[in-house]
Amino acid sequence: MGPYYDDLEVRSSDQRDADMARDLPALLASAVKKAPGIAAMLAEFEPEAITDRAALARLPVLRKSELHRAQGIAAPFGGFTTRPANRFEHVFQSPGPIYEPGRTSRDWWRMGRFLFACGIGPDDIVQNCFSYHMTPAGMMFENAARAVGATVFPAGTGQTELQVRAAADLGVTAYAGTPDYLKMILDKADEMGVDLSGITRAAVGGGALFPSLRQEYADRGIRCLQGYGTADLGNIAHETPAMEGMVVDEGVIVEIVTPGTGTPVAEGEVGEVLVTTLNPDYPLIRFATGDLSAVLPGQSPCGRTNMRIRGWMGRADQTTKIKGMFVRPEQVAALVARHPEIIKARVIATRDGERDAMTVQIEATGGAPEAYEKSVMETLKLRGTVVLLEPGTLPNDGKVIDDQRSYD
Repeated sequence: MGPYYDDLEVRSSDQRDADMARDLPALLASAVKKAPGIAAMLAEFEPEAITDRAALARLPVLRKSELHRAQGIAAPFGGFTTRPANRFEHVFQSPGPIYEPGRTSRDWWRMGRFLFACGIGPDDIVQNCFSYHMTPAGMMFENAARAVGATVFPAGTGQTELQVRAAADLGVTAYAGTPDYLKMILDKADEMGVDLSGITRAAVGGGALFPSLRQEYADRGIRCLQGYGTADLGNIAHETPAMEGMVVDEGVIVEIVTPGTGTPVAEGEVGEVLVTTLNPDYPLIRFATGDLSAVLPGQSPCGRTNMRIRGWMGRADQTTKIKGMFVRPEQVAALVARHPEIIKARVIATRDGERDAMTVQIEATGGAPEAYEKSVMETLKLRGTVVLLEPGTLPNDGKVIDDQRSYD
């Protein structure tokens, strides 16, 4: 195995931009021609003009709720695939329900990059403990293991004692699954007196990998790296041996935007993750994950040159009911957009006795509070106390609505 999965991982920024200028318009043109849902979404745009990130940021955002609604009208994929359902090898169902397609072609979900970064390859037997039931996670990692030449034991979830026996009997060397289930297997092995020291690598996702758990694996001689992906998009980003953030996958374009909008934030600011996947079979455009993250500056010490993000930092859907009215992130964004001197705003919901109270904290370079109070009423449809703050005062945590009320 060489140091990288392929040459795409070490492209220069100029080459990556040139490849985007070539590939993105072609992908959009094909999607508009073959996928009615995308054609409707992009009806007002010319695919050949979408050649860079600035142009991409002008396109509408696709949210999971819209995909679910479209699938209810045009089953099963809502017109967002470029081939019919019977031209995919698999169809999956995730909660919602949302239906996702799947293929058996090489590294279709691009998870192979992640396993490769974990050091998994042809000499490994991977115990794949992601679910094979209805959802695509199990097949995603099986497809990835095949892409790097590893052998797969399709273990799925549960029956921990049998998992231990199989790992020992088969000589399993690598694990794929949620971060905590590997500990359950190892603890059960200790209880049974079974030696599983042959497991030296782990590719985990679908849950939080706490530092203490990672250290426990390291103490057992297991290098454990975490990936970030979704059932709809496949691999989005993954850790590398450098352990400094997550490197964005080469088959997607990631944007970090103000929650509830499609407006990119400044580098380093926390916002919602939007993903455009360059998958010609299922080309989701500016798909909102609902997750928060931020771009890390610079390049990974591992030598991979793509953008890095901080990983999963919480959920972006902060919609909150105040005084019987829903306040949404996009309304806060509309308030900020009204006044060029406003840098950032945050709505805080509290209790005043038995009543809801709303405070709107505004970072601004000037302007009169009275004008902001009027805009608050017009955009949020509620009266609230406006507090002006110096630029840089609000924390960089992606929150635009902070519900501080106690429900105990």
